[in-house]
Amino acid sequence: MEKYVQIENVNMVFDTKKGPFVALQDVNLHVTQGEFITLIGHSGCGKSTLLNLVAGLLKTDDGVLLCAGREIAGPGPERGVVFQNHSLLPWLTCFDNVYLAVERVFGSKEDKAKLKQRTHEALALVGLTHAEYKHPHEISGGMKQRVGIARALAMEPKVLLLDEPFGALDALTRAHLQDELMKIAQTTHSTVMMVTHDVDEAVLLSDRIVMLTNGPAATIGDVLSVDLPRPRDRLALANDGHYHHLRSKVLEFLYHRQLRPAA
Repeated sequence: MEKYVQIENVNMVFDTKKGPFVALQDVNLHVTQGEFITLIGHSGCGKSTLLNLVAGLLKTDDGVLLCAGREIAGPGPERGVVFQNHSLLPWLTCFDNVYLAVERVFGSKEDKAKLKQRTHEALALVGLTHAEYKHPHEISGGMKQRVGIARALAMEPKVLLLDEPFGALDALTRAHLQDELMKIAQTTHSTVMMVTHDVDEAVLLSDRIVMLTNGPAATIGDVLSVDLPRPRDRLALANDGHYHHLRSKVLEFLYHRQLRPAA
């Protein structure tokens, strides 16, 4: 399989008033094209830091990060990012929030009709055609998150990076958006890296679950392959023995095993 995202011997150190803080140490991970990866671990283990390094929002102190064979030296349209905070511009409609990103990426080579078509298609993909011309204060939290996902998808990124996008939502909305994300990933064949605290979410969505040790100096403690067939149905999986076996493996790592490999 092709190594699409490559993280090689990555370290990340932050300067603080108390001196250097080693957030990540010796992180190595390869993600293949079209793969859905989740990053899981206790708070402060560096999940978001690792995602931000892949996004190009942070620069590594040591090691190499590559996307499609090219060094990640900063943000780029080939990597779409969705944060827990939807970050929509409140004075723009849902359509205009997405159009702004589309225009930035494709405006120099496509006419306005094509840009508008891209925007309509992205919002339709997340089921928001009916809300295109509403402002953020007129829609629910779950709908705002879907606009954020549409904005990222509209840029046709090679890699979709999600930092706990459903963390602030109620359980029913979260479940609905998880199902939508599974459909979108399958439809677009996107490569996805997602940060989560939710074990059930990780098992439901992932091809592999990357489990990080506790910080400081967090690293990858284990990687679990999720060999459940796709498409996945959450109701069917509720009574699936293998699903519960995989879930137990993640819980065992998080709560019973040593959180950092022995020296």
